Amino acid sequence: VNFVVCQLFALLAAIWFRTYLHSSKTSPFIRHVVATLLGLYLALFCFGWYALHFVIQSGISYYIMIIIGVENMHKYCFVFALGYLTVCQITRVYIFDYGQYSADFSGPMMIITQKITSLAFEIHDGMFRKNEDLTPSQRCLAVRRMPSLLEYLSYNCNFMGILAGPLCSYKDYITFIEGRSYQLQQSEANGKEETKYEQTDPSPNIAVAQKLLICGLSLLFHMTITKTLPVEYNIDDNFRATASWPVRFFYLYVSLMAARPKYYFAWTLADAINNAAGFGFRGYDKNGGTRWDLISNLRIQQIEFSTSFKMFLDNWNIQTALWLKRVCYERATFSPTIQTFILSAIWHGVYPGYYLTFLTGVLMTLAARAIRNNIRHYFVESPAVKLCYDIITWMATQVAISYTVVPFVLLSVKPSFTFYSSCYFCLHIASILVLLVFPLKRTQKGSKKHESIQPMWSKKLEEENLLQKNSYSTTNNSFSQQQEITCRYQALNQ
Repeated sequence: VNFVVCQLFALLAAIWFRTYLHSSKTSPFIRHVVATLLGLYLALFCFGWYALHFVIQSGISYYIMIIIGVENMHKYCFVFALGYLTVCQITRVYIFDYGQYSADFSGPMMIITQKITSLAFEIHDGMFRKNEDLTPSQRCLAVRRMPSLLEYLSYNCNFMGILAGPLCSYKDYITFIEGRSYQLQQSEANGKEETKYEQTDPSPNIAVAQKLLICGLSLLFHMTITKTLPVEYNIDDNFRATASWPVRFFYLYVSLMAARPKYYFAWTLADAINNAAGFGFRGYDKNGGTRWDLISNLRIQQIEFSTSFKMFLDNWNIQTALWLKRVCYERATFSPTIQTFILSAIWHGVYPGYYLTFLTGVLMTLAARAIRNNIRHYFVESPAVKLCYDIITWMATQVAISYTVVPFVLLSVKPSFTFYSSCYFCLHIASILVLLVFPLKRTQKGSKKHESIQPMWSKKLEEENLLQKNSYSTTNNSFSQQQEITCRYQALNQ
């Protein structure tokens, strides 16, 4: 109740913030101060004095950045922020309320940890590493100056994202606060001409209304359907003894599908709050339409119709996936997939079910990749065969995802192993056999052959999704602004 009340208040505050403290009327200093104070007020209202953890974690991290210097501060900030979060999660889980899904102070700390670590890496990239050593995305997100304490606290604790995020890049947030206009360029089909759109100040009202409608439907679904399809019923003794395998796998799928709307509700509401404040505008599409998905955290249609493990992960908790990619996967020296899943498990918390889920996820991801690389090309020539292949892979993906995340919902070791043992660890064994039979090929970056992950019926979304993975940022002058746009499109082309 606290969470919903505070988020609805934040929505009203966002409308007021955009109307009366618009960047054209108010200085960035005032906008930073108001956004920070409102955020801390919401945190204090929702979590009491536990909200001090947000300020302590941010304050110590900022102090580390100042005293350590740009060469190594990303390592120290990463270790401290993740360690502080883990200590708080241990105390909350094992001392206070094990297994409770109530709003807890470690939830916002997870988002703040993402912001602390991502900004530390962005400053390290921008102020220490050579430009030619950076990937296109790192070059575009690199921060070239140290933020002030007020800017840092505003970024971490602003009212729009303190309760449920989502994560955004520091440069995008500062651009929003300062209200800088910029041009977005989109290449025409012939690749030669370009159409320029000037950002004026488009209204987010339609986007906010659409997202609030999704929130209402998700909440209604959660309040009516979810409780009638509990995930725990998958380990009910009578159900396991009497139900056939097809029935059990069907219930597994529908029970996990019914568990997702609460996340749809929370993340879409958070996105709507940011949009209502004027934040989240990506630019214009090729038809001149506005796009308010800069920091969106999910794409529901692609999630529910995923035809691969990767497609599901790419569209679920998008900003967290990008954070994992930027701070871990791209920088890992060995086994980036395994390191990324381990970091994801640590960041999520200390429940044993999280680790079972992410360790299972490593197997599933590698097996799915091996199958895709070795057999998919046999089924893409004929549209009819491709459609059949998409249907089969959709069914397999949905079952595999449901099978993988059961421990994430059950939390504890005993019920998780009860579920897996009742299934005879079938998908674990199948994944291992796949990895033994099929060679795991490395897919070259930028390869057109393996780029498409959408099924036939959503092929039109491929180009859109590519664009949605690239956010547009701005810099302080026209020269760096043009350079920023150029590197965005280099990244897109790569």
